[in-house]
Amino acid sequence: MALASHNSSPAPVIADIADFDRQSGSLLERLLFNNRPVVLLLCLLTTLALGFQIHKLKLNASFENMIPTHQPFIVNFLKHYNELQSQGDAIEIAVTADHGSIISKKYLATLEHISDEIYLLPGVDRPFMTSLWTPSTRWLAVTPDGLEGGPVIDETYDGSPKALDIVRQNIQKTGKIGQLVSNDFTSSMIYVPLMETNNLTGKPLNYGQLARELNAIRAKYAAQGVSLHIVGFAMVMGDMINAINKVLVFFLISIAIATIVLFWYTRCVRSTALVVTASLVAVTWQMGLVPLMGFDLNPYSVLVPFLIFAIGMSHGAQKMNGVMQDIGRGTHPLIAARYTFRRLFLAGLAALVCDAASFAVLMTIRIEAIRELALIASVGVAILIFTNLIMLPMLLSYTGVSRTAALRSLRSEGAEGRVKHLLWDFLDHFTRRRWATVALVCGVALGGGGWAIGRHVQVGDLDQGAPELRANSQYNRDNAYILSHYSTGSDTLVVMVDTQPYQCSNFKTVNTLNALEWRLDQLPQVQSTSSIGSFAQMATMLMTENSPKWYAIVRNQASIDDFAQFVPRSLENFGCSFLPLYVNLNDHKAATLTSVTNAVQTFINNPKNQSPNFKITLAGGNAGIAAATNIVIEQANSQMLYLVYATVILFCFIAFRSWRAVLCAVLPLMLTSTLAQALMVMLHIGIKVATLPVIALGVGIGVDYALYVLSIVLKQLRAGASLSDAYHQTLLFTGKVVLLTGFTLAAGVVTWVFAPIKFQADMGLLLAFMFLWNMLGAMILLPALAYFLLPPRLFATHDDKKAEQTVSETMPSNSMLMSQ
Repeated sequence: MALASHNSSPAPVIADIADFDRQSGSLLERLLFNNRPVVLLLCLLTTLALGFQIHKLKLNASFENMIPTHQPFIVNFLKHYNELQSQGDAIEIAVTADHGSIISKKYLATLEHISDEIYLLPGVDRPFMTSLWTPSTRWLAVTPDGLEGGPVIDETYDGSPKALDIVRQNIQKTGKIGQLVSNDFTSSMIYVPLMETNNLTGKPLNYGQLARELNAIRAKYAAQGVSLHIVGFAMVMGDMINAINKVLVFFLISIAIATIVLFWYTRCVRSTALVVTASLVAVTWQMGLVPLMGFDLNPYSVLVPFLIFAIGMSHGAQKMNGVMQDIGRGTHPLIAARYTFRRLFLAGLAALVCDAASFAVLMTIRIEAIRELALIASVGVAILIFTNLIMLPMLLSYTGVSRTAALRSLRSEGAEGRVKHLLWDFLDHFTRRRWATVALVCGVALGGGGWAIGRHVQVGDLDQGAPELRANSQYNRDNAYILSHYSTGSDTLVVMVDTQPYQCSNFKTVNTLNALEWRLDQLPQVQSTSSIGSFAQMATMLMTENSPKWYAIVRNQASIDDFAQFVPRSLENFGCSFLPLYVNLNDHKAATLTSVTNAVQTFINNPKNQSPNFKITLAGGNAGIAAATNIVIEQANSQMLYLVYATVILFCFIAFRSWRAVLCAVLPLMLTSTLAQALMVMLHIGIKVATLPVIALGVGIGVDYALYVLSIVLKQLRAGASLSDAYHQTLLFTGKVVLLTGFTLAAGVVTWVFAPIKFQADMGLLLAFMFLWNMLGAMILLPALAYFLLPPRLFATHDDKKAEQTVSETMPSNSMLMSQ
């Protein structure tokens, strides 16, 4: 949002272009406006070229980009990626028999066809895929000849009653009831690990396409008596990507609302159309540059283009307002455009640079998805310098504005003395001690209450399933089904144990791991666990006539070595130097992850559980990755806010050269941030990769409100006006634009609450709240703070008429705001 100018420009009114000195103004102004056709032609060619690039833009998501690869948990996971790659990005599919048990010829035949189709999908890590039909799904039992094992469904299966009975027995021998099949034998699980790339094309895996293919399989087999329940990161992203068309409808509604409100303000079709066009051109340039930079949009960064459009509309409205005022006085459109450029370019440039710097701060967070979003947002703001500070005034220099609209605007802005207006008179009260005191007391009370509530904001997900989607979405219904029918949900944390080569079955190692497993089994957040420790106990029991009293680890290395050859590959690697402990959780809520990881860390830190022969570390699995991400986000949250506010304070100090003015500008922003965190608590929104950038974006945009109002107040105070007169004049000349911008942006994004994606609905509420409160802070708290903080020497004691005359005569005619 550009900084506004006074409506009574001291520049002479020149109606005839022949009377204007084309060599006046700064070098930049002369270079641009004396070569308007060339500049606009370059803008047109750039728009066409970058518009053509948009067809290369892809909407996708990357699992690796969403995780902090530098975090110790993730470093440990990547170190063992070859052994645990099936525990990263994966989907789980529960295939349910709509009628009866899964032990039926028809069900198993259907399951085989489903398993085969999924096996052939692009991106599936086929060697690690498991189902009842995969050879890696094996059973183990004790026979008179010793331990024996084999696949659950072998080559002798023919669908006969006898074969079905063998399958039932084999499933029971796996010890995976509640994992491989549901507890009630009405469904079985297909576990599908995914690769980062499509194995057929070598390109990044397209989650949207994968989700569509899985939903097609779901629909195909629904007519054959089975239901598919599908969960996993890829499915969440795929559902969000595939809903983007519905999301775009709400973006278009927001744009329509902004256009209608702007037209209501101007009553001029041509100027409204130009402002909207300039903002859309900025979005076109931004979207064209995204694929050139090698990036894709993801379901979270898709909000950024709308924010760029919103900022562009704010700047554009101010440029149009300046041109409209000058044309209303009788100035030629070209000269009016140049006057507006002189008054607003440096101030607008400073505001946009401040916005871009605030967004760029997000690049300090070492999560690739956030860094990409920060870069895309910063580039978009930089583009506005060309489209809305340069191109738009040039276009207005050709088209001008409606003469009727210009005269109407001039009359409504009080060209003749102090205008009586109910709203302006109400807001002017906050420049007086009594109302200013009340405003600040209310602000402190709100800030204290907001802090008390906001300090309970949590990092990570706060609900089961996918909080980005509606509670009644297909995904969350599928997740609820799996949780209610299986002992293992879709959230798994993996504890990793490194040993010397071929020493993983050492008694001390196995016994220590079993002790940790027992400790975790006692936690209410844990559904089940599995490791070589529990396998060793089960093997001992099997070899002692299946007696439960022998469910223990024998303190004899030779006995342990006897069954070591039967240990599944999922519980140890081929070199017997790595052991995983799988911890199946009830959910991936922040509290759950914190409780489990703290329990593991406490166990690791106990000297009794340490040995030079093994090392226990955290963490793999989707829950382990989520825990690592939460740790990084928690650390980055405070760091990001400090850096954002440090950036805003620096630019405000450069603009105003006064620490008192900086406090007037920044304190309302801090109140908004505090209240926004309280709102997140009340809306049950956690701080995570998706939501963290929104807070910074809100602060970056909100600071423009303060710059918008305070700069004009300071100019008029320095010209000799009283605070009341200075603020009243600011309201007349810039207050309407502040109100227009705040309500327009809030009205646009609040419609998102009806979007099919809950993430967008939540962000719509959060952004609407921040837009409104930043606007109210600039209109109410800022003048109240100015009453107490601005030095008395800036307050004029002249009467209203003398102050008004002085202000009109001494208002700067060019962009000297920054030097003042």
